[in-house]
Amino acid sequence: MKKAGSVILGMTLAAALLAGCGSSQSADTAATQAQASGEAVSEAAEEAVSETAEAESAETAAEETTFTVGFDAEFPPYGFMDDNGEYTGFDLDLAQEVCDRNGWTLVKQPIDWDAKDAELESGAIDCIWNGFTMNGREDAYTWSDPYIDNSQVVVVPAGMGIESLADLAGLNVGVQKDSSALAALEGDQKELADTFGNLTQYADYNTAFMDLEQGAVDAVAIDIGVANYQIAGKEDQFTILDERLSSEQYAIGFKLGNTELRDQVQATLYEMAADGTLAEIADKYADYGVPESICLTAQDETADAAEVSEEAASAETAEEAAAEATEEAASAETAEEAAE
Repeated sequence: MKKAGSVILGMTLAAALLAGCGSSQSADTAATQAQASGEAVSEAAEEAVSETAEAESAETAAEETTFTVGFDAEFPPYGFMDDNGEYTGFDLDLAQEVCDRNGWTLVKQPIDWDAKDAELESGAIDCIWNGFTMNGREDAYTWSDPYIDNSQVVVVPAGMGIESLADLAGLNVGVQKDSSALAALEGDQKELADTFGNLTQYADYNTAFMDLEQGAVDAVAIDIGVANYQIAGKEDQFTILDERLSSEQYAIGFKLGNTELRDQVQATLYEMAADGTLAEIADKYADYGVPESICLTAQDETADAAEVSEEAASAETAEEAAAEATEEAASAETAEEAAE
């Protein structure tokens, strides 16, 4: 019995030793597998981070190549919806050409004109480009150079005996909200506006002209380009008074401080003025007097080039004078040495 017990004890000890060795080897294997698994997870995490960074970079690049223009969709010929339901107009055509030359994608964003500042401040749009008057707002935006000379006029029904601004006394005059014409009637022309029977403000000029046709208003104060568009083909029904309410200039309004984008757009517009593209686009709207209103030319660009040339010539003259002085000094030194 003792012998059998000893054998059993030996077998038990051996099994324990074998079990111990097995546990050690299993632990080592588990550790190795865990390490490999950790490395795999780490690599997967790094790959995921890399893919996320690439996606963000692509998204940023897409954002950088998008140029969003805020405009009034009922302000022809500068911005409006054509018969095909497409947004078009002189300003939008200019914006499209600017985008084409810079490799940008143009986003035409119609806005409520009353909310244009909020749209710009929030970043929903990159600029306000649609018959936007810069006069009186010089410090509120970062402006491009002006490109259109514009006037505010009054349109009246033909044959009604209204021939001057003074004839508007006691009449109902329509105007668009937050427009340059309204600013004139509330500013320099307030004395004239006080003679009106009523000054009715509209959300857009299309509605104002519908009321003019129906006799709900007697006259409409409006930008001359829009007036020409509205009465095209209806010259026998409406006329534009010769007297102007005011004169101004259109420019592109960027968020205050956004000089980088402004400068890039401005440089492209000067290229377009220099190669004739600006004039070609304006000619599409010749029926509305746009070509005659263009005030942007390549003169400034030419002036800059002339200034650079003048500076170069001045530097060259100075260099020649310095060389001549050096030569004279060397000659004098040679003469002095000869005298010695």
